[in-house]
Amino acid sequence: MNKITTDHLARRAFVYVRESSPRQVKHNLESQPLLYALADRARALGWQEVEVIDEDLGSSATGTRRSGFEQLLRAVCAGEVGAVFSIEASRLARNGREWHTLLDFCALVGVLLIDADKVYDPRLIDDRLVLGLKGTISEMEVANFRERGQAAALAKAKRGELIRRASIGYVKTPDERLERDPDARIRSAIELVFRKFAELGSVRQAYFWLDREQIQLPIGLGAKGAHKAVWQPARYHAVLSILQNPVYAGAYVYGRSKTVASLEDGQKRLRRLDHLRREE
Repeated sequence: MNKITTDHLARRAFVYVRESSPRQVKHNLESQPLLYALADRARALGWQEVEVIDEDLGSSATGTRRSGFEQLLRAVCAGEVGAVFSIEASRLARNGREWHTLLDFCALVGVLLIDADKVYDPRLIDDRLVLGLKGTISEMEVANFRERGQAAALAKAKRGELIRRASIGYVKTPDERLERDPDARIRSAIELVFRKFAELGSVRQAYFWLDREQIQLPIGLGAKGAHKAVWQPARYHAVLSILQNPVYAGAYVYGRSKTVASLEDGQKRLRRLDHLRREE
């Protein structure tokens, strides 16, 4: 049975392109031509109007809003879409909730889901069953990948070898070790903070002295601890952070903080909680 009808062809075909992270966009160069080639597949199947949505390239795993996916859902609900193309049907959504929302909307307004191999009609019970299983399997694969990655990271942390980022005053070597920063100015600034703390006896007094003397401190930039520092006037929490950092005492610590997820205005939000009670 030909599932593609004149009604489907009278509407537009949408090609949804996404990659989970900027790293995938940079290194998975073989997959992107395949994704964009779906537009040619749509034309070969008879669609005259084909729109490619690729706003979510490199951002779909960040937990932030996906403007491209939201644009796709709006077009589906408005009755503008005859078919949605993806390299693999279950890759259209990031999680089970999004996947089943998309399936429900497509079934309601008669939109086909088409991947590199097959045409699915969510209104047909057999196709809906297959699509549901594909989504569940995909979600389990992602969960398994995440669990294995977390287990590997924990094992490395137990050996004292997991270094997420280099604290200011240190640099991370290619073989995953920490070495003191070769920048003498950075080392001197860190040493000055500890010297004044020992001399004055409190974080607050050390901060007041640094502020009064207009001393600038180096602040590390880069999510992965890239070796880049900017100099800023001393701030209390910057001084406290340096004094509480175990690395300056030669200690390795893992698990000082955790990330907690919550829902705000229907969107996922991540907050980092510090396990250490900060004393003034």
